[in-house]
Formats: sequence, structure tokens, C-alpha cells
Amino acid sequence: MKVGILTGGGDCPGLNPAIRGVVYRGLDFGFEFVGIQEGWRGLVKGVYEPLTLEMVEEIIYQGGTILGSSRTNPFKNEDDLQAVLGNIKSAGFDAIVACGGEDTLGVAAKLYSQHGVPTVGVPKTMDNDLNNTDFTFGFDTAAGVGMDALDRLRDTARSHRRVMVLEVMGRHAGWVALYVGLAGGADWITLPEQPLDVEAMCAHLKAVRSRGKKYALVVASEGTEIPTEGEERAVDAFGHVQLGDRNVGEYLASVIEEKTGWETRSAVVGHVHRGGSPTLFDRVLGLRVGVKAAELVRDKEFGKMAALKGTEVVGTDIVAATATLKTVPPALLELAKTTFK
Repeated sequence: MKVGILTGGGDCPGLNPAIRGVVYRGLDFGFEFVGIQEGWRGLVKGVYEPLTLEMVEEIIYQGGTILGSSRTNPFKNEDDLQAVLGNIKSAGFDAIVACGGEDTLGVAAKLYSQHGVPTVGVPKTMDNDLNNTDFTFGFDTAAGVGMDALDRLRDTARSHRRVMVLEVMGRHAGWVALYVGLAGGADWITLPEQPLDVEAMCAHLKAVRSRGKKYALVVASEGTEIPTEGEERAVDAFGHVQLGDRNVGEYLASVIEEKTGWETRSAVVGHVHRGGSPTLFDRVLGLRVGVKAAELVRDKEFGKMAALKGTEVVGTDIVAATATLKTVPPALLELAKTTFK
């Protein structure tokens, strides 16, 4: 079988181990692999090259993706969609393995369900917001970077007797903020899953100060809803509001200082989350889901993705997985509240 592999959406650590896993297992079945460049854009433009054992052997420790990535959505333009369908046929692909999050795998799901393209998904997102899988590779590394940043901010917060607000990525789900806040001992966490309660946050920070603590830490998800003045927000190719210009951390810092009188500063982790070598967890998870993806292709179980369920990696429905976001459940929101003392 001739199998095309692509990586789409935001890059994150674990993509290269996943590519390696697909190729390593697929070679056991005699598959021929082709690397599709820059996500779905590569199938729109017909840009790909052979993917060999020698090309993937050394990439398990590398961040990013050797195949490149983009946020191209071929369903946004009929010409692009027809180009994808035509190039899949002309290149002779027997299957497409797509590594990505809700958007990239959403395209794979539509190609399968609406056009009969034999697709298999490999769930990737540092946001951990993809349904039908317990965790996605990239999340552990990205959250670890955030935790390290919070630990470092604690030192300066303690030294200067101030509040430090750390804004982390995660788009419209608060998994990164939650885990960074829990692991880093934050005094407050703001998430997209719950309305921002400025009064409760500031009252708690005042209580923290009154009991004698000389500093405080706040972790804010970039998707936290803050007051806006009705301005139009830019959207990406998949219709998602772009969050990079919202300055959630700056807004919270100004509000906290105004309402508590406590000197407050903010910092943003931003795209630093995405880079660097993947953690042990992300390397192994990337490898495992890549291997499972090759097995799904072998068994012709198309329209599925390789998902972590408990400690097992299994095939799950890709259409259902991309239908809705996986957001932080109420039980974990309550867990966070127990740590605010």
C-alpha cells in the first residue's frame, strides 16, 4: 500500500515520534510511505516526497515536524477540495494518515465521510481538547513548559512581594492552564470553561495576603473570556477566533492591582509552549499512536483515529472525535477550587 502522511495545525512535541511510529510499523507490512508537506496544503499543491526509514530513524527526540505544517482548510474553497481529491487519486495513495488536532482531523473525517477517502487519524494537540482520547501527545511537554515558567515566576514574585499572572495557551479549553496551575501551586486559575469572576478572584487574593503570604500566583488560560468593547475578532481558516491579541494576562494584572492595591505583573508563555524536545510521555505516546495508525491502515479500519483509552491505544471514530471539543469537566474545576487557600 502507498500511504501518505501529513501533519497539520499547530506544531507540538511528539509529532516526529508519531511519524516515526507510523513508518516503523508500516514497514513491517511492506507499506510505501510518502511525506506530504505542510499539512493539507501539500495535498492542495501536490507537494510530497518519499519517506524512508533513514529519514525517520533519528527524529524521535526532535520537536516540531519534519513534514512541516499549516492551517490550510481545503473545505473552505471548492477548488482546493477538488485539488486534494485529484492529487490523492493521481499520486496513487491507498490511505492518508493525518496527524493533527480537531481541525486537521476534522478535514480527514469529512474526506472519509463525505468523499470516501481512506483516512486514519493520529490525535495531536498541546491543548488536549480532542474528544475520544484521554490525552494527546504535545500536552505533557507544553504543560511542563508552563509549569517551569510558573516556578520561575514564583521566585521573582516572592522576591518583590507581588502578584504574578502567567498566561498560557490552550485555545478554547483550559487543560493547560488547569494542569499548570495545579502542578505549580497557583493561588487562582482562570479558564474558558467558567465565567471570569473578578470579584471572587480579588477577594481571594486579598485573603491570601491578609493571612501573611507575601506573594501570589495566578494562571490564566488565553481563552478566558474578558470584557471587550465589541470589536470584531479575526478568525482562522477553520472559523476559530484568533486569541493572540487579547492580552488576557495584562488585563487580569491591571484589574488585580486596581482592586487589591497589590503590585502585579504579567507574563505570557506563548509559542514557547510548542517547541523543544518532547518529554518521555509524549515520545512514547506519539510512538504508540503512530504504530496503531499503521495497524488501522493494515486492517482497513478507515475513518478512525488511534486514541489513548486508559493505558491502551485503540481505534475510535474520527467523526465523533472531532464533532465537539473536550473541555475541562466540572469535577476538575472543583478540584482546582480545593487548592485555593
